[in-house]
Amino acid sequence: MRNFKPIYYILICSFTFLLLSSCTDEKPIAINPAIIPAPASQQIYEGVFEMSNSTGIVSTDAAFTQIAGFLKSYVTYGSSIELKSEDYNNVIIFKKDASITNLEGYQLKITTERIEILASSSKGAFYAVQSLRQLLPTSFENGSYKNDTVSIQNLEIKDAPQFTYRGMHLDVGRHFFPVDFIKKYIDLMGMLKMNTFHWHLTEDQGWRIEIKKYPKLQEVAAYRNETLIGHYSDQPHKFDGKKYGGFYTQEQIKDIVKYASDRQIDVIPEIEMPGHAQAAISAYPELGCTGKPIDVATKWGVFEDIYCPKEATFKFLEDVIDEVIALFPGKYIHIGGDEAPKTRWKNCAHCQSLIKKENLKDEYGLQSYFIKRMEKYINSKGKKIIGWDEILEGGLAPNATVMSWRGTEGAVIAAKQQHDVILTPGSHCYFDHYQSTKEDEPLAIGGFLPLEKVYNFNPIPKELTKEESKFVLGAQGNVWTEYMKDSKQVEYMAFPRMMALSEVVWSKTENKNYEDFKNRLEVYQHRLDARNVNYANHLYEVLGKSEIKNGSLFMNLKTSSNTKTIRYTLDGTAPNSNSAIYKKSLEIDKSLTINAAAFDDRKQVSAIFKETVKMHKAVGKKISFNVLPSEKYNAGGNSALINGISGSDKRYGDDQWSGFDGKDVEITIDLRKEMNINSIQTRFNNQKGSWIYAPSQVLVTFPGNEEFLPIKLEESDDKIVDLKLETKIFTRFVKLKLVNFGIIPDGRQGAGHKPWIFIDEIIIE
Repeated sequence: MRNFKPIYYILICSFTFLLLSSCTDEKPIAINPAIIPAPASQQIYEGVFEMSNSTGIVSTDAAFTQIAGFLKSYVTYGSSIELKSEDYNNVIIFKKDASITNLEGYQLKITTERIEILASSSKGAFYAVQSLRQLLPTSFENGSYKNDTVSIQNLEIKDAPQFTYRGMHLDVGRHFFPVDFIKKYIDLMGMLKMNTFHWHLTEDQGWRIEIKKYPKLQEVAAYRNETLIGHYSDQPHKFDGKKYGGFYTQEQIKDIVKYASDRQIDVIPEIEMPGHAQAAISAYPELGCTGKPIDVATKWGVFEDIYCPKEATFKFLEDVIDEVIALFPGKYIHIGGDEAPKTRWKNCAHCQSLIKKENLKDEYGLQSYFIKRMEKYINSKGKKIIGWDEILEGGLAPNATVMSWRGTEGAVIAAKQQHDVILTPGSHCYFDHYQSTKEDEPLAIGGFLPLEKVYNFNPIPKELTKEESKFVLGAQGNVWTEYMKDSKQVEYMAFPRMMALSEVVWSKTENKNYEDFKNRLEVYQHRLDARNVNYANHLYEVLGKSEIKNGSLFMNLKTSSNTKTIRYTLDGTAPNSNSAIYKKSLEIDKSLTINAAAFDDRKQVSAIFKETVKMHKAVGKKISFNVLPSEKYNAGGNSALINGISGSDKRYGDDQWSGFDGKDVEITIDLRKEMNINSIQTRFNNQKGSWIYAPSQVLVTFPGNEEFLPIKLEESDDKIVDLKLETKIFTRFVKLKLVNFGIIPDGRQGAGHKPWIFIDEIIIE
């Protein structure tokens, strides 16, 4: 018997698992179960439990009857083995154990004679079954296991989650998904011990929940006339001309909620207010400030038509909430509260009168009034509200839980006010962001969120004390579907990042190990294959990271799997089985293109990594800033702008772009000695839909020289804005001042805020 943290034994005798080839009837040796998320404590024993038609399944407490039935159905579906509802010597037994104080905790004991599942609630029992499920061959997942018996490794697990809120979100407003897929999504969550499904049901682009008192929500608000083609930042906008939509009936919703409950998952409905309401206003124009007819939105973004805080609007929303509460038995209702432009309110006589009547400071105070009023009503129905972190603006509602998405600042503010918080920052939890640097990745909204970054997320902000951190309930992965037209694309974006997040919110920090997680993920992917999940597989993908040491440029290559060999070329040709093997950092002293791929023996098992390096006079020199790039968008470090490598044309969150939040930026490059400069070239990201704007002007100076070159940049709709300055000067220092665009105008995404500046390589020649 051995206790292992993340270091496990290796399976030698293969008949225990279908993943491995069969062997003789030798006694099996203790194995690594490869469970995701990693259990708190795991001990391996010699021997196996053999499950067969002679195996019984028994529940000693009525609370576990449904869970025992779930296990029996799973085994029966997955194989020809049929568990008996009688107590045999060879038995799976569920026992209630009040000493397990965490209601989601469990113990799983497997010996040669029996499997014991101990828990103090049905939740713990269900999670024990999910761990047991991962000890069975993957063919159980699709009903293809053919043998009459299956051997399960003897072991003991003692386990409980780190956080009480372990969530996954799905936006069905931008794109609508069938009931069967919603159930599949919930199933996959349950396997990973996630316990909350955040169902984003209303949006500008579609209302997806049947409300019987307001039939136009189904007839009008659930359908848009057409849908944007391509990316929001592409100009001019193009549309497909096809009517699109759908909604879930109340009977379908009841069925889904019951299905989730059977898997110990609470469903939290989101009914957006006061913003993201254009679809509802299209059905009932009197809910808006103008009263004028509008259409359901056909493109993505933020829209000015939001709910007007009139009595008729509150009556509508209260009626909606009444029907929603009847469908969702959980304690939370999510009311959104994000991205609500105040343009209509500023120009609305009723809104301005209400601000004066209620002695509110401004329109932000009016939003707080709106949220607090709806919270009071929802509280009166025995429910609590969750809102995005914008609900902090103007004053937080008394009993609200804050879902922090614009970084972690909202969570810190709320927790310090002793409000519950859920972490879901875009930097680590937005699964609509790109997950690979490959140029052929499917179109996404932007950003870059690789698997490792998700795995390394810590939901406890460092600014919180131990006492304040108790208000952090957990974390959630968000799946916004502007660029996910079907369920296969949702799967591709959500998996395997959901697996990484499941370990973030379940497993103890000391049990987390990314290298070990990758090994377990390789095993888990076979289970996803059996479930026909279209997951993204970047495990073998070669990644490159530039590094400047002592003024010289190096390229470091790695692949997520330590069992693969990296082969590379430096002449622009594709690597093959005879190419050089990567063994150490590559020193780069001239312009070239690196191509690399992972090989298993002589077979290529990854896509080709390609990086072009352009040597210029600033590469490897010294760079300084008046304000540092944001931690969220500084993956390449402060030397990213002088490493000879340009950023992606598609995404701004890779290793090469540097992002600055709402500030003027001064960048000084020290060339270490005076030299002739003929040109200075760079470029700026300009994806306005993501609150990113090119600077309004760039001031170029040469400290120690009097020459001063202001360059005004005209506002453009191009996604990339290039800047090239021709000059002839002999200098050591080059300084660029980037002047922020200023406040984003009303009617645009991020209105009222200063945008980001994203700058790429600064090329000096």
